[in-house]
Amino acid sequence: MNEQPVLLMQEGQLAGQRWTIESDEFLIGRGADCNIVLPERQVSRHHVKITHDPTGYTLHDLDSKNGTYLNSQQITGSVPLQDGDEISIALCVKLVFVGTEATIPLTFDPPRKQGNLVIDEAQRAVIINGKELDPPLSLAQFRLLELLYNADGAVCSRDDIVDVVWPGTEGLGVSEQAIDALVRRLRDRLSELDDHNYIVTIRGHGFRLENRY
Repeated sequence: MNEQPVLLMQEGQLAGQRWTIESDEFLIGRGADCNIVLPERQVSRHHVKITHDPTGYTLHDLDSKNGTYLNSQQITGSVPLQDGDEISIALCVKLVFVGTEATIPLTFDPPRKQGNLVIDEAQRAVIINGKELDPPLSLAQFRLLELLYNADGAVCSRDDIVDVVWPGTEGLGVSEQAIDALVRRLRDRLSELDDHNYIVTIRGHGFRLENRY
């Protein structure tokens, strides 16, 4: 049986979907002619392609504006793909390359490494280095941290933050300054337990959580 590799969407608007790579040239981008059409604005029209030849599968960055990352390292040109590789497109979409359909888990839930910062969503608690942050975060601060935490290192855009922190507002009345002020207050609160900068600004893209392990 010819077992074909699969791409699993880990992060982004299409999270949870999967695609079988059935052709020798598989195109990913924002354009309607792509095999995977990504709706995120940061993604180029033709962002990357995956090709197949007798030696295996290769990932090609197509001179994308916002870059392509393989296992957290930015690539230029072409690199070979291995089973389990993580492909991050413009730091807003994360795909996992699974070598054959036979190895796909029935439910795809990538394991999360246990970092120094852990959140308890049920109790709305934040624990850093085994110590709980007291007093607790405000609801807006916790929603922001929860978004970044669950993104597991991926970049969250300002639009993502508005949708989660101020649901239903569609961004009306939420200024860039309001988002920056919220990020600053959250950083200040986290620094009460650890001086590590957990929230990193990715200029032109948004913010990401840099947990310590």
